Amino acid sequence: MKSKTNCIIGLSLFVISYWIFTKGNEFAHNQKPIDFAHWLNLIGAVLLLNFNKIFPKNRIGKIATTLTILGVIAFIGLNTIDFISWSFGNNNEGRNEFYNRLANTPAIAFPFVYVGPSLLFLGLSIHAMNYLKSNLIGFLLTIFGAVFMGLGYFLFSNLVYTALGVTIFALGLILILNKLNGRENNNVA
Repeated sequence: MKSKTNCIIGLSLFVISYWIFTKGNEFAHNQKPIDFAHWLNLIGAVLLLNFNKIFPKNRIGKIATTLTILGVIAFIGLNTIDFISWSFGNNNEGRNEFYNRLANTPAIAFPFVYVGPSLLFLGLSIHAMNYLKSNLIGFLLTIFGAVFMGLGYFLFSNLVYTALGVTIFALGLILILNKLNGRENNNVA
């Protein structure tokens, strides 16, 4: 499968997962037989590593690649934490104790909950900087979507804003992908 196709699949799964998250914690905790939302998010995040294969390997690209890899690692950790949370089922007391313990463990909370996942958005946004001149609209949508997603999540605590930001972010990256030349599109995953 081509890297470009993997990127589009990853973005699609990522966007779908964020829209599922807008249904709230009760919905997320009652998914059966598995936690579909977090599985889609995890698979989507891992597939986003393919952007590192098709975007330029220049100085900006090396920084972006490192941040994207760190962000995907953080998403793997975050989704693992969410899978554990999902396993509590209707035991909200146990889940709350788990979250309190997590919040009081900065060595886990910061890299996998508070800061780390943002590195994925930062890394892909920095990758998009390579297309500032050749695909201004894609670049602007990517940056605007990343900022809007962050504001929706951290400032407004609004999951619809977060999902909308991720959707705009993904649209920007898809616009960039669609304008890449044949040489960049022929990389094989």
